[in-house]
Amino acid sequence: MHLSAHVDTFARDHLPPPEDWPELRFDLPELRYPARLNCAVELLGHADGGRPAFRTPDGPVWTYDELRARVDRIAHLLTGELGVVPGNRVLLRGPTTPWLAACWLAVLKAGAVAVTVLAQQRPHELATICEIARVDHALCDARAVADLAKARTPGLRVTTYGGDTPDDLLRRSAPATPYPAVDTACDDVALIAFTSGTTGRPKGCMHFHRDVLAIADTFSRHVLRPRADDVFAGSPPLGFTFGLGGLVIFPLRAGASALLLEQSGPRRLLPAIAEHRVSVLFTAPTAYRAMLDELDGHDISSLRRCVSAGENLPAATWRAWHERTGVRIINGIGATELLHIFVSAADDGTRPGVTGVPVPGWQARVQHPDGTPLPDGEPGLLAVRGPVGCRYLADPRQRQYVRGGWNITGDTYVREPDGYFRYVARADDMIISAGYNIAGPEVEDALLRHPDVVETAVVGRPDEVRGQVAVAYTVLREGARRDPEALRAFLTAELAPYKCPREFVFLAALPRTATGKLQRFRLRTPGDQL
Repeated sequence: MHLSAHVDTFARDHLPPPEDWPELRFDLPELRYPARLNCAVELLGHADGGRPAFRTPDGPVWTYDELRARVDRIAHLLTGELGVVPGNRVLLRGPTTPWLAACWLAVLKAGAVAVTVLAQQRPHELATICEIARVDHALCDARAVADLAKARTPGLRVTTYGGDTPDDLLRRSAPATPYPAVDTACDDVALIAFTSGTTGRPKGCMHFHRDVLAIADTFSRHVLRPRADDVFAGSPPLGFTFGLGGLVIFPLRAGASALLLEQSGPRRLLPAIAEHRVSVLFTAPTAYRAMLDELDGHDISSLRRCVSAGENLPAATWRAWHERTGVRIINGIGATELLHIFVSAADDGTRPGVTGVPVPGWQARVQHPDGTPLPDGEPGLLAVRGPVGCRYLADPRQRQYVRGGWNITGDTYVREPDGYFRYVARADDMIISAGYNIAGPEVEDALLRHPDVVETAVVGRPDEVRGQVAVAYTVLREGARRDPEALRAFLTAELAPYKCPREFVFLAALPRTATGKLQRFRLRTPGDQL
């Protein structure tokens, strides 16, 4: 570890002990970063100032010079008027806009730690994240501040941006001079990305300044291969590392531009692609399937790269998209713990129904739960290692994810004899629906806060459109009315809407073993619940 620039040492103090880290590998020359490194400087510092950086559907284009000036202005305000010091955690919340991206870059340039959350997350979820990460400061889009206020986090100082109040971040005065970036170490924590995992309590994944560049210098550089004239767009929000990489880190590292869409469903993506000549698209398999039905009348001939992650990409979707558009979807698997994609393939290397091969700079294997490597053709746990590794924030689950120096992703894979990796299934209870991770236990915990719910179990059910949907098997108190809409309304006030089960099934009792252990496998089998 290098000498930290952090005054607030909370993040570094709560890294896992070194013996619980995965083995890190920096095999490529471009991954050998200097000891002192601020990734915001690297992302902003190389493109010609007059080139476009961020675009919006209706607003003006931000050039790189304009982006740099706005980032510096926010950084001045953070460290001056708002009192942020290096190492402080700063929560960022809002829809996908250039201002959210500029706030993220400013936090990193100021040496603080960015904690970007989803605009959909509810007060209870936000309060938990703030508690785990010890967040003191927040920059929040004025349109998304209500739930953050309801979280009632003690000591949290919230500053809005994009509003009409005199104390709004964008209305405050700040020096119109370049901001001297904090001289962070390459292994200072730059961001904490939260993932629910399968236990329901969020896990904070800590990533360094060098990690931010490493995902661009592996997957983006060697598989995606962007050009400076590319226009990136996509559906994942910046609170997901899939979106952060695809819409901010990768285009900026390449000196390209990104179209940032607040509303990015399939019906909005297609006209946006046509109007802004988008060439690189990031979205989930669900969106590609939906867009196939809407392609007629939209000119998407500008597309040259389409990336899919977040859930398994069915071979039928890959083939249908290729037949209609001529573009081979770049399939990939990534993880919040590893920041972005580590197994993938592009161009002639793509194969329908197969994820791909290890991205340059990464290694992957299939192994038995005891850590023994398995032969080709035999299903087992996917294990990966490379320049980025899992480092949970003060969480005992670190030893579950990292074993023997490898990151164990929780996915079951088969390695084919020619070295390609084929997805089989999730190895845990995570429900992946339309690219969103839904932890059944987290939904169960929220449902149990309803006064009529005695016990519940939330599992995934296969679905042709979404991959999986969440189903809540629920036991109510005696005399309570079986009203799924009432439970749905209750849950959407507690959790992000995508976590709400699509179906509620009411049972007299949940299936259990003689020792009282819940038999989830029976709930996953239709007609075998009782």
